[in-house]
Amino acid sequence: MNYLLPLFSVLIGYILALFLKPKSKTNLKLLLAFSGSFLLSLTVMHLLPEVYESHNPKIGLFIMIGILFQIILEFFSKGAEHGHVHGHDKMYHMPWLLFISLCIHAFLEGFPVGHHHDLALGIAIHHFPIAIILTMFFINSKLNKIAIFIFMTTFAVMTPMGTLVSDFFPVLNTYYPQITAVVIGILFHISSTIIFESSEGHKFNIAKVSMIVIGIVLACFL
Repeated sequence: MNYLLPLFSVLIGYILALFLKPKSKTNLKLLLAFSGSFLLSLTVMHLLPEVYESHNPKIGLFIMIGILFQIILEFFSKGAEHGHVHGHDKMYHMPWLLFISLCIHAFLEGFPVGHHHDLALGIAIHHFPIAIILTMFFINSKLNKIAIFIFMTTFAVMTPMGTLVSDFFPVLNTYYPQITAVVIGILFHISSTIIFESSEGHKFNIAKVSMIVIGIVLACFL
């Protein structure tokens, strides 16, 4: 069931955006701040200690590779992984670069879930507001409804698919610390970017700070 949480979160976000068309950007930003804080806390408290227990001297290098890889992906996704999509230009075809980069990102996120089921909840909370923002962006851009459905359902299944691949190919367990370190780098970059972007103009916002604190506290109890 934990494997399916990221799937359901994207589908629920997609359906919610499709039928309710939420217009409050403030609430979405608060939800993003919470998701970024929660995901970063899970990464630091659970994933990071485990990979360093493997005593692999190159773990830090793999984490940096993950950060660099995510930066490269964002050249194509334009930051959609952390809700940074904007513009209302009409789309007449599937945005393939955005689609492929997001799918790669979501697929890799699924690898550690088989060993850390709590991470499924973190990824689900992370994907929920992203799914809403992406769907609203596509609707406002007048993308074909069938294309939106294909995009969002494929994005939804990528994280569970990554988990299934890691479970059904035992050879990958040999490289589990290295693969997880790359994913940690990806999660570091995304979650920290979400937190920094949630503080517009570097102004203190009690609501956003409160959501960040709640995310940290919740992660402590998992």
